[in-house]
Amino acid sequence: MREFSLPALYEVPADGNLTDLVRRNAAQHPDIPVIARKDPAGGWQDVTASAFLAEVRAAAKGLIASGVEPGDRVALMSRTRYEWTLLDFAVWSAGAVTVPVYETSSPSQIEWILADSGAVAVVVESAAHEDAVESVRVRLPRLKHVWRIDAGGDGANAVEALAAAGTDVSDAAAEERAGAARADSPATIVYTSGTTGRPKGCVLSHRSFFAECGNVVERLAPLFRTGDSSVLLFLPLAHVFGRLVEVASVMAPIRLGLVPDVKTLTDDLQGFRPTLILGVPRVFEKVYNTARATAQAGGKGRIFDRAAATAIDYSLALDTPSGPSLKLRLAHRVFDRLVYAKLRAVLGGRATHAISGGAPLGERLGHFYRGIGFTVLEGYGLTESCAATAFNPWDRTKIGTVGQPLPGSTVRIADDGEVLLYGEHLFTGYWNNDAATAEAMADGWFHTGDLGALDEDGYLSITGRKKEIIVTAGGKNVAPAVIEDRIRADALVAECMVVGDGRPFVGALVTLDEEFLPHWAEQHGKTGRTVAELAADPDLLAAVQQAVDVGNAAVSKAESVRRFRILPGQFTEESGHLTPSLKLKRNVVASDFADEIEALYAAPRG
Repeated sequence: MREFSLPALYEVPADGNLTDLVRRNAAQHPDIPVIARKDPAGGWQDVTASAFLAEVRAAAKGLIASGVEPGDRVALMSRTRYEWTLLDFAVWSAGAVTVPVYETSSPSQIEWILADSGAVAVVVESAAHEDAVESVRVRLPRLKHVWRIDAGGDGANAVEALAAAGTDVSDAAAEERAGAARADSPATIVYTSGTTGRPKGCVLSHRSFFAECGNVVERLAPLFRTGDSSVLLFLPLAHVFGRLVEVASVMAPIRLGLVPDVKTLTDDLQGFRPTLILGVPRVFEKVYNTARATAQAGGKGRIFDRAAATAIDYSLALDTPSGPSLKLRLAHRVFDRLVYAKLRAVLGGRATHAISGGAPLGERLGHFYRGIGFTVLEGYGLTESCAATAFNPWDRTKIGTVGQPLPGSTVRIADDGEVLLYGEHLFTGYWNNDAATAEAMADGWFHTGDLGALDEDGYLSITGRKKEIIVTAGGKNVAPAVIEDRIRADALVAECMVVGDGRPFVGALVTLDEEFLPHWAEQHGKTGRTVAELAADPDLLAAVQQAVDVGNAAVSKAESVRRFRILPGQFTEESGHLTPSLKLKRNVVASDFADEIEALYAAPRG
C-alpha cells in the first residue's frame, strides 16, 4: 500500500455557499467582465460581475415566487450556454439543488433522473427538450414547472419568465434565501453516465466545490489571473468537469466564455482568444490530425512530420538535466516560425496551457503539444471526486501521468492496485442509494474502481479499471485501457474496444473516424469509395494494423492484439454504445457485435 498527499492551499469556508462568490465579485470587482455570451452575429458580449449578480438575483426571485423551497431539486437540461451558468447560480441563490440532465438524454433517461431526484421544476433549452419532458410528465407527480430557454414565438424565455414572476419578492427576502444553503448542504446531484445499469446520483456539497475549485485555482494561480486570464468552455455543463470550470472561473474570477459544442470550435477559439483551454483528449487529437491532414493535402506533409518529431524531441529534452541541445534548439526555432506558431493561432493565439481530462491523452501527444509551446496539463477525476482529484501542476508537469493529488487530499494505492481517495472534495453519497454509498466508501476512503500507481514524487498513473480486466484462456490479466488509448490515438481510428475474456488471445473491435477517412482516401487515390468498401481495402487494413502495432508496442506479447475487426459506422451516444461523457458501454458493444467478436476467433490465425 502506498499513498501521497499534499497540504491544502485554500481554506474552505466554515460555512456559506457558492452564491457568496457572486456577491463577493460584485462587491470587489463590479466592472470586471466575468462571463462572455456569444451573440447571434458571432461576437461576444461581456457581462460584468455586478450585472451577473443582478441577473442571478432576478432569476432566483422568480424561483422563490414559483414555490421552489430550500433543498428542492431543480433540473437543467441544455447545451453549454450563458443561461446554464446563470440559472445554476440562481438555483443555488434560491437555496435549491441543481440536477444537470444531458441535452441528448432520451425520454426514459429524463424520466429516471427527474423521478429519482424528485425534481420540482426543470429548465430545458428547446422545444424538442420540452416535448421529451412532457412525454413522461404524467409519471412525474412532483414536477410542477417546466421553463424553456429558447421560448420561440412571442413567449417569454425562461430567464425573462422567472424575472417577471419574481418582481414582488423583495431584495431582503432574496438575500435571506441566498444564505439558506450551508457549506455541507447539497449543491448538485450529478448522475453518473451509467456504463452499466441505472445512473446513480452523486451528491456534491457546496463544501466539495469550495475544496475542489479553491485548491485548483491556487495551485494553478498563474493560469487564473483576475483581469487577464480567460477560459473558453465548450464541454457539457451536465458533466462535472464542465462545472469545475464554471465554478473555478467565478471563484478566481476570470472571464468565462461559453459555447454549445465543438462544431465551430476553431472560429470560437480565434474569436474569443482564451488564455486557458479545457478539453478532452479527442479534441487535441482532432486538432493534431486535422493539421497533419491539411499539411499533407498541401504537399507539406514531410515538413509537418519533421516539425512534429522535433517538437516531441524538444519536449523530451526539457526533462533531461542538460535540456535541449543547440542543434535541437535551432531546429525548434525554425519550425516555430514555419509550423508551431500557426498551430497556436488555431488555438486562439494566446493560450499557453490546457487542462485535459476524461480519458488518457497519451505521452506522444503530450510531448508534441508542450514542444510547440502549448502545455496540456493532464488530470484525473470522477463525478464522485467533484472532477479533478489529481492534475499536473503548471510548473512541474510530468507527461505520461495524471499529476499529483489535489492539494488537501490524499491518494492511496491499495494492495490490489485500486486507487483510493480521501478529502473534502469527495461526494457525500449516492442519492437515495445507501447500499451503493456503503459499497463505494469505507472509513472515509472512496474506492474508485480504477487501477493505478504512484511514483516517488506522488505522480499518479492510471492503468485501467478493475471491472474491465480481461482474463484470457491462458490466465493472462489484460487491462484494455493501455492498448486501446494508443490505438485510438491514430487519426484513422475513432474507437477501439479490446476483447478476449476467456479467449485464447486478445482481439479488438475498431471503428473508423469518418471525418478523417475522406482525407486518407484522397491521399491514397481511393476517393468516392464508401466506408464499407474502404473497411475491406487492403491498404486501409494495413494502415489500421500499423495503429495496432503501435498499441502492441506498449504491452507484452500475451496482452497484444492479434486480430482486429473493423465495424461499420461508429460508436455514438445515439447508437447506445457511448455514454454522454463518451465512455464505451462495453457490455452493450459486446452484445450488439457478438457475431463480429465470434468471427475474430472463428478462423485460424495467420
